[in-house]
Amino acid sequence: MATSQPQTEIVIRPLHESDLPAADRIIRVAFGTFLGMPDPTAFMGDASMARTRWLADHGSVLVAEHNGKVIGSNFATNWGSFGFFGPLTVEPEYWNRGVAQRLLGPTMEIFRRWGNRHLGLYTFPHSPKHMALYQKFGFWPRDLVVNFAKTVDGAPAVPLDVSRFSEAKLADRESLIAACREITDAIFEGLDVQREIRAVAEQNLGDTILIWDSSRLAGFAVCHTGAGTEAGSGVCYAKFAAVRPGPRSEETFARLLRGIESFAASRRAPKVTADVNAARREAFRAMLANGFRPERQGVAMETGNASSGYNRAGVYILDDWR
Repeated sequence: MATSQPQTEIVIRPLHESDLPAADRIIRVAFGTFLGMPDPTAFMGDASMARTRWLADHGSVLVAEHNGKVIGSNFATNWGSFGFFGPLTVEPEYWNRGVAQRLLGPTMEIFRRWGNRHLGLYTFPHSPKHMALYQKFGFWPRDLVVNFAKTVDGAPAVPLDVSRFSEAKLADRESLIAACREITDAIFEGLDVQREIRAVAEQNLGDTILIWDSSRLAGFAVCHTGAGTEAGSGVCYAKFAAVRPGPRSEETFARLLRGIESFAASRRAPKVTADVNAARREAFRAMLANGFRPERQGVAMETGNASSGYNRAGVYILDDWR
């Protein structure tokens, strides 16, 4: 009489470069299946998240493995005082078997090692199962997040006070990164997205748009565009953008949006996408006023209390926690 072999335990470990094809496939199949797409593998088209985020920080990505097969992954992101995770995805045949929870424990250890004082994530607002899982780790639903898009008709004139990170001399790039950090720090102490700026420059994913008030940096936007990036073909995706707080923030934000659109047109990307948390009500209204329209929406889940992060009125930031 044949006896069944004991099931091998699921192992959580760092993602290796050889795991990237499997992780990329699972991201597509998991989201495509959840959203009911006829062909789940078509999710994201020719955009990519796995490789870009792993290259940005090898030590921030975990995989779940069963019997030598990658069955899930989670990507953590370190923005200084703030950290978030996603996409967290599991092979559909392993859903409801505790794999996501197994991935989240070590992910929280990564955040503790980094010392982030505030954490967040983006999830589906219509999925109580996801919310219940994240609540176990101290995340609670907060604000609506709107995924905006705009079609760029023609090529808007490039404002004279706009430049690009790629145009700067190598010797000047560290000072530019420091200037960007000065802006984010003024909004939320310790907020630092240099990881995103460096990833775009080093991986040739797009560019960082810089807005100036005379010789002082007033705002910046880290943009992806093209196949193999987190945008995909025909899309300019503003992964993070911020303007210096102050009485001219609204005007500067509008200039920054025009700078993003000019960059999109220069890359022949007719669609611009960006996300904004609805708690940043002025930024939300400015997106509408500047011709952006909602495409989808999600919900932000965060640790701490409502005043412990940067999702608040008066903050002009675009960011994507997916």
